[in-house]
Parts: sequence; structure tokens; C-alpha cells
Amino acid sequence: MATEHDAFWDDLAEDLEDPAFLREYVVESMRIATIDQIVNDLDQAREAAKLSKAALARAISAEPAVVRRLFSAGHVNPTLGTLAEVATALGLRITLEPLPKSERESLTSPLLEGRTADAQGLIDHLNDLRTKKRSRSSAAA
Repeated sequence: MATEHDAFWDDLAEDLEDPAFLREYVVESMRIATIDQIVNDLDQAREAAKLSKAALARAISAEPAVVRRLFSAGHVNPTLGTLAEVATALGLRITLEPLPKSERESLTSPLLEGRTADAQGLIDHLNDLRTKKRSRSSAAA
């Protein structure tokens, strides 16, 4: 089993040599990690406010199913507008923050240059972001 796992990561590292694949991999990985973090943080704020999903939906004039899907679905792709509405109803604002210098170098450079000097390091870093997200949501549950 370890060989299949190793083969996957070896294949991924090889695929990252293609500039188009590398850019898509970085963009999608960061999109997923960012959306997951925002949704998890909003759900924690909702729970801390003791606000039901239905009440939150009413506050933003949305169908209850919209808010249920936002906080329950494994793979969500909400609009920034929906996230901003939910945040506002919870007394929050969504803001941008600069990536730490180390992340800027490991993520931005591959996007701009279409190559990375350390494919395995990039893979590990993006997986750590997703793992960190899962750990936060598991700890909150």
C-alpha cells in the first residue's frame, strides 16, 4: 500500500513540472483551503452566537437550505457575496491579509513563474493547509 501512496506523490511531483498544471494545482488548493477556513470560522461564530442555521438564513433573506448546505456540505463553493452576508449577520467582516513571507515565496512564485524549485515542499505545504483546516473543524465538533 505504501508503494501506491508513494507512486501518487511521485506522479504529482512530476505533474507539477508542467506550468499549467502547477498553476491550477496551487490556485485550486488555496481556493479550497481559503473557503474551508472562512466557512469553518463563520460556523464557529454562528454556534458561539447560539444562532440556528434557519435564523441565520432569515437574517440574510436566504432559503434555509442555502445556509444548511454552506455549513454541512463537504464541498461548497459559495459566492463572496453569500459569505459577506453571513459574516455581516454574525457581526463580522471578511478581510484580506498578506501571506506570510515564506508562503508568499512558496505559493506566489510558482503562479507567476510557472515552476517551483521544490515540488515536494509545495505539495507538503498545501496538504498541511488542508490538514490544518480539518483539524480545526474536528476540534470544534
